[in-house]
Amino acid sequence: MALIKKLTLFLLCNIFAVIALAQQDTLYNTSVPQKGEGLYAFLIRNKLDPQKHKQSFIELNKEKLGKNNALLLGVKYKIPSVDVYLYEPLYGKEREKFKLESEDLKGAVFHLVSGHGGPDPGALGKYGDKTLAEDEYAYDITLRLAKKLQENGAIVNMIIQDKDDGIRGESYLPMDKDEVCNNQVIGLEQIDRLKQRTKYINQLFIKNKPAYQRCVIIHVDSRSKGKAIDVFFYHSAKSKSGKKTAQSLLNIFDEKYSKHQPSRGYSGVISSRNLYLLRKTYPTAVFIELGNIRNFRDQQRFIIENNRQALANWLYEGLLNDYKGY
Repeated sequence: MALIKKLTLFLLCNIFAVIALAQQDTLYNTSVPQKGEGLYAFLIRNKLDPQKHKQSFIELNKEKLGKNNALLLGVKYKIPSVDVYLYEPLYGKEREKFKLESEDLKGAVFHLVSGHGGPDPGALGKYGDKTLAEDEYAYDITLRLAKKLQENGAIVNMIIQDKDDGIRGESYLPMDKDEVCNNQVIGLEQIDRLKQRTKYINQLFIKNKPAYQRCVIIHVDSRSKGKAIDVFFYHSAKSKSGKKTAQSLLNIFDEKYSKHQPSRGYSGVISSRNLYLLRKTYPTAVFIELGNIRNFRDQQRFIIENNRQALANWLYEGLLNDYKGY
């Protein structure tokens, strides 16, 4: 009986050891050296900085390394985890710290402009006893897009900022007037507001030359109350790159609607418009109308948080495709 107990205990200990080892191995990606590859080249190929990560790699794999920490052919080595976290308080307390997911957009610079703000709420829609303000919903979607772009390696400049809103999960986003542009109060006159934004964007463009740069202007269109609209994309008539960026965005929306709502169809369009920001800003610019804040069906696009996130995700995918084709 004592022998059986000892044997059982031995087997259990070995099983747990195997489980623990398996769990340990799953924490790491692995890679096998190529013929003639030294440690530095191996680390660089696996997206590690030799100066920063050489020692952690050696500690992790010391039992598998040869003389003087040489790599051995045919041996599978663990790759240290090198998660990078970013910080942006504009996204709110719950989201201000976030992980860098990829470097797909490394080298790209985006200037994001949410429509209206400050003394100008933009278009207003009624939803039950609530008033929906264009600037609040445009701002929330723009913030979500900004975070998605940053998560994937881009530099993002939020041209309009509200220090205390953050990304919000509520359906109803109450109005306020404390948005600023370049830390300055937003003016009362429309032309002053447009000039203020344009000046700031152009300063940032010059600062970031010669990088790939795009200015993305996001609005919630207001047409007749009964008219629902799809997402429309506008560019300057003289901008071939603006038309190309708009096409990249439209292609994604067409693809997503075909997949998720095949019976609905998608009637969004690209066209040129003689809008101040499209004409006067230095970087390639696209102006996006996300829907009609006064139409009940379109309002679902904005009041449901998941829909706001989906819009941001689709815009991100379109901009990523544009960058890849740059």
